[in-house]
Amino acid sequence: MQEEQTLGKAYDSALMRRLLKYAKPYWVWILCCIFLLLVVAAIDLATPYVIKVAIDDHILAANRAYVVMEGSTEHPALVTIQGYGLLREDRLEDLPGGPRLELVKAEGKHFLQSADGDFVLELSPEELRELRRYEVSAILRLGLFLLVLLTVGFVLNYGQVYLLQYTGQRIIFDIRQDLFSHIQRLALRFFDGQPVGRLVTRVTNDIENLNEMYTGVLVNLFKDVFMVLGIIIVMFRLDTRLAFTSLSVLPVIVVMTAIFRTKARAAYRETRVRLARINANFAETISGMRVVQIFRQERRKFKEFEEINRDHYRASMRELMVYAVFRPAINMMDLLAKVLLFWVGGSLLLSRSIEFGVVYAFVSYMEMMFRPINDLTEKFNIMQASMASAERIFLIKDEEPAIKEPENPVPLGEVMGRIEFKNVWFAYVGEEWVLRDVSFTVEPGQTVAFVGATGAGKTTIMNLLTRFYDIQKGQILIDGKDIRTLRKEELRRSIGLVMQDVFLFSGTIAENIRLWNPEITREQIEEVARYVNAHHFIEKLPRKYDEPVTERGSTLSAGQRQLIAFARTLAYDPAILILDEATANIDTETEQLIQDALPKLLKGRTSLVVAHRLSTIQDADQIIVLHKGKIREMGTHQELLAQKGLYYNLFLLQYKEDFSAPEGARQVSS
Repeated sequence: MQEEQTLGKAYDSALMRRLLKYAKPYWVWILCCIFLLLVVAAIDLATPYVIKVAIDDHILAANRAYVVMEGSTEHPALVTIQGYGLLREDRLEDLPGGPRLELVKAEGKHFLQSADGDFVLELSPEELRELRRYEVSAILRLGLFLLVLLTVGFVLNYGQVYLLQYTGQRIIFDIRQDLFSHIQRLALRFFDGQPVGRLVTRVTNDIENLNEMYTGVLVNLFKDVFMVLGIIIVMFRLDTRLAFTSLSVLPVIVVMTAIFRTKARAAYRETRVRLARINANFAETISGMRVVQIFRQERRKFKEFEEINRDHYRASMRELMVYAVFRPAINMMDLLAKVLLFWVGGSLLLSRSIEFGVVYAFVSYMEMMFRPINDLTEKFNIMQASMASAERIFLIKDEEPAIKEPENPVPLGEVMGRIEFKNVWFAYVGEEWVLRDVSFTVEPGQTVAFVGATGAGKTTIMNLLTRFYDIQKGQILIDGKDIRTLRKEELRRSIGLVMQDVFLFSGTIAENIRLWNPEITREQIEEVARYVNAHHFIEKLPRKYDEPVTERGSTLSAGQRQLIAFARTLAYDPAILILDEATANIDTETEQLIQDALPKLLKGRTSLVVAHRLSTIQDADQIIVLHKGKIREMGTHQELLAQKGLYYNLFLLQYKEDFSAPEGARQVSS
């Protein structure tokens, strides 16, 4: 519920500070990106101004009046026609000038004449071109300058995009590595309450949302702010009247944006909550498809999914309406600003108090200013998704590992294999004790078996020895050293674990035996496979030890997976071996192979065996009978049968067809 309550938060300064820590190692690259963005923005700002200069100073100004220069004058724009030096009047500055001549056209010919008509120069086509030669040359220079400017902008923009994406990917790589590393350090207690799909989503989708924030919003925000401020400054420098006219709609846009943020946040939250329900329902249905089909629940599950899906559809449509209203409203404000600009600018043009190029520049700048405002919807959506994803990621990051490394670890050294449980109490939740004052000792090289009803605490003992969980009371010792004083890596290196549900990774059979340990050679792999009777079925596979293993080893039988697990454990040669119901779900033929392999596997090792099949533990040095978290009986197979207690009754229950039990013998004593 906490996750759902914060999904709509668009910005969280605390989360942002934590996210920026990941960007800190790349601050030089980020500054380079910002600098390049600012240069590109400056080029974008310069483009309309250059065009404005070309229009006002050279295209439309070509028809302005000229002045006949008196005496010797040097000026780059001076033109000599029919022996007269002519200079456009707006370039006269402080130079002395003579008669003022207007450029007029009559009967298809061009003339330069004074206001009173006393002085007239008829211009030939060549002379007219010569008169405008400087303007044409200036326009060409401005065009080339603009081309160079745009080319430089393209190159810099390419470099900025590449560098920004590269930096973003490096940051995301670091976040994903950090999160994955942290997840691996968490204790099993954390995974007991976390769906796998949720964790996968955190490492994939949620982190990818952060990538869009780093590359699409965070750095580009500098460009947007710089562009808007730059446009406002240029507008006021060009013309104050048009600047105030163009910016008159900004207060309305600010109000609209504030309303949009509120509505969009609520709509976004509602959509994400319903999307989470769809994912949960779909994952549950797929996982339980066998049950759905065998009990013919397809119709009910379809209706259930249809209702959840329809709720998501309605929420999505409400979210769509918010975005569908905001963007057209901003476009309408853009059009309104342009209408006002044309109205005021047109009036000023007609009264000759402004130049056409200035109006053109204002129109271009208005389009440039509304571009980031129009993109606000997308950026706001990215920020919401990123903040929600960041919060979910940091919820995992803030999860402290329940099993912590000791501050001053004790070296384990060469493991002899003596195990001692001293008055151990343990509960998964609160004080719901699974183990109650459990004490026993396993001498080096002994094989000790644990039996009892489901929930008696057999597997829990194995989990505690490997320190997947920490006990609340008592001590667990290996060779006289408390396991809580040992480094987890060193402790677990000395223990081999074979479980009932064998997990195989995607790869080959050889890789699953050596677990990518380069120190284990191919010869050792085949040797241990022969030792545990796995070689015979591996050799029958098309690619033998290089046969691909699909996810969880689904193409192999349970028995074959179990034999591979035995080979894997033996390849690492642990001093302590744990078999947790390793023969519970296998066929008779494979069981015979395992029964033959077990003595080889147990030889010379301290072994703890959890078994429901009592036939697999009759040769154990000691059998411990657990009931409701307490040790009720201890002894060898024959000793326990002679006691005629819990173990005796369990034995009779499994072999009732072979033994004739007295009345009441099958009642399990408490």
